[in-house]
Amino acid sequence: MTADLRAGAPTRRAATPVDAPKPRARRGRWGVHIFLMGISLAFLAPLLLAVYASLRPYEDTAQHGYFSFPEHLSFGYYRRAYTESGMGKYFTNTLLIAVPGVLITLFLASFVAFAVSRLKLRGGLVLLMFFTAGNLLPQQVIVTPLYVLFNKVPLPWWMSDSLTMYDSYWAVIIVNIGFQLGFCVFVLANFMRTLPQEILEAAIVDGAGVWAQFWRITLPLCRPALAALATLEFTWIYNDFLWALIFISNPDKLPITSSLNNLRGQFFTDYNLLAAGSVLVALPTILVFLLLQRHFIAGLTLGSTKG
Repeated sequence: MTADLRAGAPTRRAATPVDAPKPRARRGRWGVHIFLMGISLAFLAPLLLAVYASLRPYEDTAQHGYFSFPEHLSFGYYRRAYTESGMGKYFTNTLLIAVPGVLITLFLASFVAFAVSRLKLRGGLVLLMFFTAGNLLPQQVIVTPLYVLFNKVPLPWWMSDSLTMYDSYWAVIIVNIGFQLGFCVFVLANFMRTLPQEILEAAIVDGAGVWAQFWRITLPLCRPALAALATLEFTWIYNDFLWALIFISNPDKLPITSSLNNLRGQFFTDYNLLAAGSVLVALPTILVFLLLQRHFIAGLTLGSTKG
């Protein structure tokens, strides 16, 4: 052994578990995972219970309770919920409100956010605060003024069969745009501030105007943020019930959220049938999230790391 040391041979030492996680850190990590799983189950519990109830006959749950093993499961309630509530018509009405509302909101918000964050506008911060403060206004405060206003705003016959803003899709679309625009401007303006200023400076050197800087450079870089906002805005406008109930009087124009009321009987309500209708109503928002999931997560996590 002395000869090996003199020859410069490497010595072996016993491996020590330096890199092994400490028991306390391991227990803390398991605790975080258990906590997050518990929170996830708490949020998913109503949806899972609704799906479970929609697959069982009402007689089964009335006899054994909702928290019991079923005798048999079927999808019959989903067919009944779709036909008895007339969801096909209400789905179309909702798309006529939600899709233009989301597109117009993001289109206008991207213009304002670009002007506030990328152009050196005097009073840009005040303008951003003005748009953000609009979200703090309680909706119930302006219900009556808007109701009176929409009854006096004329529209051509091809835009509204009532010849006014009231009892038209435009009333609900404009109100949703007004209330959602401030949030989208706030998010997009902060997102655009994280983009490198050198990109715009290089575009200006190459002769790009303001429109080219916005449409060809800034807007493609904001795709993750736009996808995340599109998912949130579609969900919020799709689930809206208040504005359509106030500004639309024709039952054939009401959105999907009001179709569930058709499943309630005068003297008896089959809550399993109502649960099946609720699951059908929630499917489009789930589908939109699945389609935009990659961009949605990228928009949420972008900026969390630097370098």
